[in-house]
Amino acid sequence: MRLSNLADYAVVTMGAAARHCGGGRVSAAELAAETGLPAPTVQKIVSKLAAAGLLRSIRGAGGGLQLARPAAAITLADIVEAVEGPIALTACVEGTDCAIDHDCSVRPHWPVVNEALRGALAGISLTQLSARAGASAHREMA
Repeated sequence: MRLSNLADYAVVTMGAAARHCGGGRVSAAELAAETGLPAPTVQKIVSKLAAAGLLRSIRGAGGGLQLARPAAAITLADIVEAVEGPIALTACVEGTDCAIDHDCSVRPHWPVVNEALRGALAGISLTQLSARAGASAHREMA
């Protein structure tokens, strides 16, 4: 399984937004500059993340973006699902037609596999994702 570029960029964008947590609001343009991602891409991602309830947009003077809930309460699964939709390795679980549907012995097992994958992603918080690499490496060595 490989995440789309947009999902990858959403994780990077949320990591940058989380590093501003407690320090006020940040604009999409600032997130683009910090991450090195194109501003239109960040704007598209921010819209999806806000629609999913992960970011909150405040308008007006002093406005900007902020996490909609604490970074520890946002998971990698939340971010991926905001951009990609439900986590599933196969489309047949979602009721999509399959050429071998009538005789498929594997289909009943996919929900278990998908839940295991979602559980693994849900076990990684935005707090962990937003930690600077140097700080993480330092903690691991201690």
